[in-house]
Amino acid sequence: MPKPRTKFVCDRCGAESLKWMGRCPACSEWNTMVEMTESAPVARGIARASGSPVRLKEVPAESLDRIRVPIGELDRVLGGGIVPGSLVLVGGDPGIGKSTLLLQLASVLADSEGPVLYVSGEESTSQIKMRADRLGLHSERLYLLSEGNLDRIIGHVEQMSPAMVVIDSIQSVFLEELPSTAGSVNQLRECTARLLQLAKGSAVPVFLVGHVTKEGAIAGPKLLEHMVDTVLYMEGERFHSYRLLRSVKNRFGSTYEVGVFEMHEEGMIEVTNPSAAFLADRTLMRSGSTVVVTMEGTRALLAEIQALTSYAPSHMPRRAANGVELSRVLLLTAVLSKRLGLKLYDQDVYVNVVGGLRIDEPAADLGVALAIASSLRDAPIDPELAVIGEVGLSGEVRGVGHLEQRLKEAAKLGFKRCLVPHAARLPRPPELQILSARSVEEAMELALSSR
Repeated sequence: MPKPRTKFVCDRCGAESLKWMGRCPACSEWNTMVEMTESAPVARGIARASGSPVRLKEVPAESLDRIRVPIGELDRVLGGGIVPGSLVLVGGDPGIGKSTLLLQLASVLADSEGPVLYVSGEESTSQIKMRADRLGLHSERLYLLSEGNLDRIIGHVEQMSPAMVVIDSIQSVFLEELPSTAGSVNQLRECTARLLQLAKGSAVPVFLVGHVTKEGAIAGPKLLEHMVDTVLYMEGERFHSYRLLRSVKNRFGSTYEVGVFEMHEEGMIEVTNPSAAFLADRTLMRSGSTVVVTMEGTRALLAEIQALTSYAPSHMPRRAANGVELSRVLLLTAVLSKRLGLKLYDQDVYVNVVGGLRIDEPAADLGVALAIASSLRDAPIDPELAVIGEVGLSGEVRGVGHLEQRLKEAAKLGFKRCLVPHAARLPRPPELQILSARSVEEAMELALSSR
């Protein structure tokens, strides 16, 4: 008989080791290595094929009717509705609004599609009822269940045949046949596999709430995100009211689609015009402020970037960034110092994206660079100018994609001029004056003279 094998698994990231270690070598967390015993694989004979290959053109095309979601921003992120039998994982920081949004979704779908089961392993039904009363949700076909045993949960689902199931959270449910505790690597993997079989076998969409680590990744093995059909992340600053629901993975739609919500006492209210919301409190004719046009999925968004430079009394000036990568700010600071001759070696540089929005694409480079230069020179940039462009190490302004869509969004918000890379060759809206620049230096001159 093969002997069982003992190994140690990190209950945060799923990394494995043959010996115990106080610190996980993968995620660097302390005291997370848990001992596990698994049986050695048993030698089996060669399995015979149960089917034959089918030509691609002979496979029948099956069209699944999506379940339309009355919440427009959520419907956009899901790719145009909920696919029956899909498994959706929603992650985010504590208190960001995951449970609130899913409770609202469960209520509206219960009214339009049929009974919905909301399962919580962390809260009692009375606590969920209190939150529903605060949100004004009184659906008669919304059923609540406070249970952590997954076998019992699946039994209730098979008995009810609901239109949708919400599990809050996947780290709180467990299987009794596994010796590990809820939230461990084995429990997460097996519970997700059972829920995946339930969703595919009964064509019932299942939404899972996932906890995140302090780095922002979903707690548990990376396999968890590979098993589900869709992964949604809810982002936002704790002290800002705006929340962004971002699609990181979607087998039934485009990835990196973004929905914008605003947190109110009535719950998560969708923002239909996020560009206007992010620019609502903008102060005109102030140095260190630019407006960039960024792409979030298939949507163009306008955001204000603010920069502040101040004399550094120490020999090591600070560089801080909120909403953009610090490494990108360091790169742009070096380009401004080398190519434009700006004296930033004795200046603290702070960059912030207003409204809690996070910009990852390089098309905002030119806006960040102009905001830093504007603050250093104390010269305001034209408030009716939008900026688009990527900055290279030699100071050149490179082209970006989806330029026509970006220009249309800028014109819709009332901007009169737009600064774009010189190599851009796309149709322009007639109501928008186009300024083109080859380098950051030329862009700075145009941005200041356009006033």
